[in-house]
Order: sequence, then structure tokens, then C-alpha cells
Amino acid sequence: MMEKNYKERILVTGGAGFIGSNYLNHFVPKNKSTLFINVDVLTYAGNLKNINVSKEANYVFEKVDIRDKGALQKVFRKYQPTGVIHFAAESHVDFSIKNPQIFLETNVIGTDNLLALSVKHKIKRFLLISTDEVYGALSQKDRSFEETDLLDPRSPYSASKAGAEYLARAYANTFGLDVVTTRSSNNYGPNQDKSKVIPLFISNLLKGKKVPLYGKGLQVRDWLYVEDNVRAINLVWRKGKSGEVYNVGGNYELSNYDLTCKLLSLLGLGEEMIDYVKDRPGHDFRYSLNTDKIMKLGWKPEIFFSQGIIRTLDFYKN
Repeated sequence: MMEKNYKERILVTGGAGFIGSNYLNHFVPKNKSTLFINVDVLTYAGNLKNINVSKEANYVFEKVDIRDKGALQKVFRKYQPTGVIHFAAESHVDFSIKNPQIFLETNVIGTDNLLALSVKHKIKRFLLISTDEVYGALSQKDRSFEETDLLDPRSPYSASKAGAEYLARAYANTFGLDVVTTRSSNNYGPNQDKSKVIPLFISNLLKGKKVPLYGKGLQVRDWLYVEDNVRAINLVWRKGKSGEVYNVGGNYELSNYDLTCKLLSLLGLGEEMIDYVKDRPGHDFRYSLNTDKIMKLGWKPEIFFSQGIIRTLDFYKN
């Protein structure tokens, strides 16, 4: 496998998951001189069926848990990666409320394992995929979050992602590791696991089941089509400044109620399909990102929500 002289070898964690698989499907065929090493433990959120590029010569898969430092060490030795793009994470807020421990183990300890091995093996660049949830919550009147704002995580999930960010920053400052970070808003699109709101609601409605909407559905989220996010990630990987954080948002804010109504409308259904359920603890009201910084690098969202949601609907119908 290592006989071919690849110009770069990128270790991609969580590549069978939602955003990771979209990244690999998009960029493996475009970068024949790069070896992509997909490291994934294949939890409920990871599925090799998400990967369309498994037969490409410059793609390999290793089933490894990032919490297992010894197994990770073997992968680093075998492939000698030149860079790491770190998607792998426990990412469901509801699950983090029920079981915070697994989020600390994966998102904090797992990230530390990768950072330590990256220093040891002289990795040229480490890209951490983070989330807008590390900022905390906004009111309707507040300005959008900027990269320099203080972090104020409110759930075990967002706290664990903030912890991963602080660790990456510490490794950059202490060991000189080249670290860049992206914080994206709510992604949607193909390959997302059905525990997340859009695929959950679509799959329920296609089966004739009601959709569980928290509270009155007033919480506001900024929606970003996953293909736009992976283009941003690739741009930050190539051109991002070492030590910097980049917000990636779709600039399309929608309340959960309005989102639900759009899905109902597309499927020709009415509001009788909404089941209003008790709100979850500590439910952040609004997320919104200022994306001026990454736009100066040359990125902007290209898939409007009206297009992206139809593509997403078609994916889950099929």
C-alpha cells in the first residue's frame, strides 16, 4: 500500500460518518496524489455504505476506535500520515445528556490521543472539526458569533467539543503543532444518521408517523448543506492560517417549527403530523455565525436551502 509515492497522506477520522463520508466522497477522486486513510470505529452514526470511493486506489479503511491509543499508534506507524483531519466525535446533544461519559472519552480523550501521536509523528497539519455549539446561545437580537468570542458551552456535547478545542490549542502552543479549526452550523444532507432532526423527521413522515417537536419549536438554527461545509473544510486545510479558527455557516436561520412546516409542505402533509413534546434540558435558543473570515479565503455557501432540502428528501426517499 505504501509503495506508491503519495505527495500527502491524510488520516481522516470518522470518515464513515455524516460529514466525513461526504468529505471523502467529494475529494478522494479529485486528489489522486493523496492517500486518504479513513479511521472509524463504525458506531450507530458511521456506515461504510456511506462511502462511494472504497474502490479508489488512494483510499484505505482501518476500523479503529480513537479512544484506543495503541491501535491508533499502529495506524500512524503503518501509513506515516502527513496530516490529520479529525471529524470523529460523539455529536448528539440528547445522547450527551443521557450519557456524558462517552462524550468525554471520545471527544476529549480521543482527540488527545490523536494530538499526542501527531506531535510524535511530526504531522504537518491537524484540522479539528468543531461546532457552533461551543459558543453557547444567542437571543433573537444578538449579533452572530465571531471566532474571537469566548466559548460558553451549555451541554455535555458542546463542553466536550470545547475541551477538544482547548487541547488542540494547547498542543499548538506547547509543541508547535500546526492546528486549524472549523466551527460549523447545523449540517444537513445525504448520509446523516436518522437520530438527527431532519432525517428523523423525514423518515417518520415517510412512514406516516408524527414528528416529535421540542417545546413550541421556537429554537433557531442556521442550516448548512454538507457539501458546502466539506468545501470549506478543504479550503481551510489548504489555505487556513495556522492557529486560526474559521466559522462555517449557511447564513440561513430557521426556527425548528418553520423547518418542520417546510418538510410537511414538501411531503403534502399538515400540522396534525406534529407531536409537541417536552423541551429538552438546557435547550440553546439560537445559533448564528459570522462567516466573514472564511469568505475572505474565497468560500461562500452555494447550495440554497430550497435546493439542499429537496436533495436531502430525495436521498432519504431512495
